[in-house]
Amino acid sequence: MNGQGNGSRTELSQRAAAAEGRAEGLNVGWTVSGYLVSGMLAYGLIGWLIGRAVHVPLLLPVGMLVGLAISIGFIIYRYGVQGAVTQPQTSAKAQKEMTGDR
Repeated sequence: MNGQGNGSRTELSQRAAAAEGRAEGLNVGWTVSGYLVSGMLAYGLIGWLIGRAVHVPLLLPVGMLVGLAISIGFIIYRYGVQGAVTQPQTSAKAQKEMTGDR
């Protein structure tokens, strides 16, 4: 053996991990885009139906904007706040113990 077997396995596992991270990022991007479009479509349809019933055509764009705002709020909740909650928080006392300060 020439000793390159372990190095190539490590390199392949690093490449696989990088590819998996990129795929996960693409998945999140498509999900976010889907939320934005579906929110605008759903609330735009509701606005159009109500606007047609009450003869106020302005409710279609208002419904689309409301759907966009709700979608953005949901995206922030799901990927912003929720992502911050899943990361472990260390207290100041635990940080001092880890660094050796007393």
